[in-house]
Amino acid sequence: MIRVRRALLSVHDKSGLEALGRALVDAGAEILSTGGTSKALRAAGLPVTDVSAVTGFPEIFGGRVKTLHPRIHGGILMRRAVPEDVEVAAQQEIGAIDLVAGGLYPFEQTAMRDGATRADIIEEIDIGGPAMIRAAAKNHEHVVVLTDPADYPAVIAQLRDGGGVAEATARELAIRAFARTAAYDGAITSWMASEGATAPEVLLRGRQQRSLRYGENPHQAATAFVVPGERGGVLQARVLQGKDLSYNNIVDLDAAWCLARDLDGPGAVVIKHANPCGVAQGASLVEALRVARACDPVSAFGGVYAFNAPLDEPLARALVDGWFVECVIAPRVDGAALEVLAHKKALRVLAGELPPTQRDGREWKRVTGGFLLQDWDDPTQPTPWKVVTRREPSAGELRALRFAWRVVQHVKSNAIVFCGADRTLGIGAGQSSRVDSVELAVLKSKKHGLSLEGSVVASDAFFPFRDGLDAAAEAGATAVIQPGGSVRDEEVVAAADERGMAMVFTGRRHFRH
Repeated sequence: MIRVRRALLSVHDKSGLEALGRALVDAGAEILSTGGTSKALRAAGLPVTDVSAVTGFPEIFGGRVKTLHPRIHGGILMRRAVPEDVEVAAQQEIGAIDLVAGGLYPFEQTAMRDGATRADIIEEIDIGGPAMIRAAAKNHEHVVVLTDPADYPAVIAQLRDGGGVAEATARELAIRAFARTAAYDGAITSWMASEGATAPEVLLRGRQQRSLRYGENPHQAATAFVVPGERGGVLQARVLQGKDLSYNNIVDLDAAWCLARDLDGPGAVVIKHANPCGVAQGASLVEALRVARACDPVSAFGGVYAFNAPLDEPLARALVDGWFVECVIAPRVDGAALEVLAHKKALRVLAGELPPTQRDGREWKRVTGGFLLQDWDDPTQPTPWKVVTRREPSAGELRALRFAWRVVQHVKSNAIVFCGADRTLGIGAGQSSRVDSVELAVLKSKKHGLSLEGSVVASDAFFPFRDGLDAAAEAGATAVIQPGGSVRDEEVVAAADERGMAMVFTGRRHFRH
């Protein structure tokens, strides 16, 4: 048991502060504090000693220096079981500090705030707070460290029960403290790297949100983490009904949600195993849903659905009438729709903010022995399109090409998508050759009774040979959109001219592995 006779409280978030301070006073502890924390405690009628009275030195540089002093850090770091430490503390008039509640400046929130200047952000890089927290966590055999108001109640209960805190609790809190300062430093590193600097070491930030039932397969354990400050993702959406989300549910929902974001009008997306199997825009969401399912009704059965507008009662009835749906997400789900969906007990229903078009941070992928880090593939960044064939695309073809280009960026490479003006007609994904993807898309469209006559086709990367383009033309496509950049571009363009097709080069590839 760690007896708390003297505590240092210096927090930015004042949640639960009064309750913690009162419990410490009731346990007979002296409270040291600084700045706004000291004012809040005094306003609550609690006795407080200013840190400046202990150090004999005022806060300086606008509060940049206040706890960085031997009488503070010595009190935290002294080893009570080492006679030499106790003797030096007595000589230097350093009193032991047994509990530290430290909150860090809100760097993450400031860095994300619209209008925040570089000077504003720099000023929110805390120095004394992390030093104090790390010192207390290092000396957790003698010192209790608190970095989250959510942990106050457990400590308060122990203080009231016996005037101290269990050593096992102190160890757990020390782990959380080091995790917090590591995440904080990671946020600062990421922000500075976003200005163009290269970080030789990278800290991945995440706060555990929930344990998942299992990972991709039942024998794999899995946990969901959220990145502080990021908005609009599936993990921030509210689960309105249904079973707990699985690892695969979250991956599929993320794929569906990001594609739904990129559609112009009322749009419906159906995902199976992280790949779109049907996408459509329509005059209404009900119409978009019907058309999206028609692209591949076999895969749509048991799929994950996303809509870019609120889900109402007519849409809810169309969604579940005769269909098995795994998950659905929309910006909002109204009460009448929820009543309809409630009859499907296992159906997971989520509502939340659409993902931002420009994502924060960077994307990483784990590989054996390390991980890879890259910028997000930003589909909103404009690139000049260039017509490379003799024939220009018609207005109708151009509209369909725009839709196809948005969809193909969300399909696993090699990706081929046949589209009409507002719907997918055939999707070929994840094949080892581009012509195989074309043939798969054609095969699927024929299987489901969809004609590709007059369609357009999008390819996420260049056609390395003319065979893929020839197969698309034979299926009925009249226009093509692709990045270009192959050593055989001239051959492919000549093939398009030979067949009377229009072709657009975008100059940007969108592989998705």
